[in-house]
Amino acid sequence: MSSTTGTTTTLYGGAAHRRVTILDLKKAKTAGEKWAMLTSYEQMTAEIFDAAGIPVLLVGDSAGNNFLGEENTIPVTVDDLIPLTRAVVRGSKRALVVADLPFGSYESSPEQALATSIRFFKEAGAMAVKLEGAHLATVEKLTAAGIPVMGHLGLTPQSLHQLGGYRVQGREDGEAILQAALALEKAGAFAIVLELVPAGLAGKITAALSIPTIGIGAGVNCDAQVLVWTDLVGLTANPPKLAKAYRNLRSEISAAAQEFAADVRGGTFPGAENTFN
Repeated sequence: MSSTTGTTTTLYGGAAHRRVTILDLKKAKTAGEKWAMLTSYEQMTAEIFDAAGIPVLLVGDSAGNNFLGEENTIPVTVDDLIPLTRAVVRGSKRALVVADLPFGSYESSPEQALATSIRFFKEAGAMAVKLEGAHLATVEKLTAAGIPVMGHLGLTPQSLHQLGGYRVQGREDGEAILQAALALEKAGAFAIVLELVPAGLAGKITAALSIPTIGIGAGVNCDAQVLVWTDLVGLTANPPKLAKAYRNLRSEISAAAQEFAADVRGGTFPGAENTFN
């Protein structure tokens, strides 16, 4: 049920006995229903976000610099992401789980992308994949094989060095991004992430497409919004401008660790309630 209107909605009030599908997302676009996507890299957050009604979970290569200790997403491998994706699939019951294709796993050819995607489907149980850039032949190849594809335009973090850093894209080449989005839709993509593009451009692209756009640093007019979960809950020490921390778990976790250590030093943990006789 919608928390504001009390009416049944395509995603949040839909059937509880099955996963959200790409058809549900298309219906939401038609109905004008906005929705949220979050990253997840393991079972615990998958369980929490799924129970909270988040309809789409992204096992992003953002795990590199938010979970695996890397400086950016570029070092992340397929072998890194498959067990994370498997954990998110197992930890969720209703969300559509999308696996990121990491750098170096799809660019060489549509055949390489298909082989990588098949691994995510067979070994991890992914229900869709996401890839960066306008790789049209690859999108056509994957969708023809029955693999739903989420596109990603604007700032594409795997191209960080080519782009000269984490910079807003589309201020000068907005028309090219619009045309790339239209081409991705025609090639068969079911949704497109728009990252760090001007809000006006994102709104124009959203209006031009019949598939959902998912914004991150792209303004309020996208059909959906995505956040990295560590940014959402305030775990990230220096979050980007595009993020909003809805809680401050970094402070809470630090306090819990300090209290635990103090109890151990003081001999008050474990107490009688934590002890077996």
